[in-house]
Amino acid sequence: MQAMIYEGPYRVSVGNKPDPVILHPNDAIIRVTRSAICGSDLHLLHGFITDTRVGCTFGHEFAGVVEEVGSSVRTLKPGDRVVVPFNISCGTCFYCKRGLTACCENTNPNSEMASGVYGYSHTTGGYEGGQAQYVRVPFADVGPMKIPDDMDEEEVLFLSDILPTGYQGAEMGNIQPGDTVVVFGAGPVGMFAMKSAWLLGAGRVIAVDSLEYRLDFARKYAQVETINFKDEENVVATLKELTQGRGPDVCIDAVGLEAEGSAMHSILGVKLKLEAGSPTAINWAIQSARKGGTVSIIGVYGPPWNMVAIGTAMNKGLTLRMGQCNVKRYMPHLLEHIRAGRIDAKGIITHRFPLAELPRAYELFEKKLDGCIKCVLLPHGHA
Repeated sequence: MQAMIYEGPYRVSVGNKPDPVILHPNDAIIRVTRSAICGSDLHLLHGFITDTRVGCTFGHEFAGVVEEVGSSVRTLKPGDRVVVPFNISCGTCFYCKRGLTACCENTNPNSEMASGVYGYSHTTGGYEGGQAQYVRVPFADVGPMKIPDDMDEEEVLFLSDILPTGYQGAEMGNIQPGDTVVVFGAGPVGMFAMKSAWLLGAGRVIAVDSLEYRLDFARKYAQVETINFKDEENVVATLKELTQGRGPDVCIDAVGLEAEGSAMHSILGVKLKLEAGSPTAINWAIQSARKGGTVSIIGVYGPPWNMVAIGTAMNKGLTLRMGQCNVKRYMPHLLEHIRAGRIDAKGIITHRFPLAELPRAYELFEKKLDGCIKCVLLPHGHA
């Protein structure tokens, strides 16, 4: 098959790899019809995620058609169309029984990290990803959700990760009716966090980013107020000025470890890698939130440490909530939001590429060229 191949930091290509095969009776083989490039893939590309091995295939957002199933699979059959959560979860362990599929203890031997994840280095189990023509899906009776006959793959593709992640980010904010919510980061996850904040009762939503084209997209797509932090002397002070001097009720970090905005953290965390990325977005969220407010962290950070303003958070009495998304929990609910037209999930797609043009897709997405918000790959070269 044709698949994305990681060649080392900042280098990807497309080449031939062996077709995946059934390794366990609970496996399924999926013919991938849509796959996406996620901001988290850029953390791999840039060398921030340890044990990302040369030759591996990225991609944890994909949908497709079931080609083959193992002898124990009961809920799927060849020909079924499915969208697959990025978490690989067993469905029966201590965490899965509690709906915490992002913490599954049977799919990742690394107990300090989340569950197994497709195409996300050996720190999450070393599973091959979905930026390929075919992919092996373990625990096929647990993760994949069948796509309704009246919906297409692109309408539900982002149920695999970024829509549930954005929604969980808003939900963890414990938004009360009328609350002011600030979302740091106007990328795809941030867009869905903004839309979700409105659904959960926010009275005001403000997006913070440094790219004007993304802020313009956020204004149109999510009907939010926007702040370009490069135009502000002090973005924390600006946010407090906009909120009666107290600060927002809820701050959502939808950026992660490659945040811009702090020269010190850019040098220490991004260039020198002396901390696990730049915690600028977390610190702005902590510093901006009102006393007694909530900070929700859905941007990805790696171990072992960051210079986070935890003392400020403690003294302000903030609630901090964070985590990888328990995707399976949210898929049915968010499917209904899509069907009802409350969320136009495919509306964030700005670019589509055949798999052969994957390096170009990565370049556009990484360098934020041509107004790129979200790239979708067509592994078999047709719409």
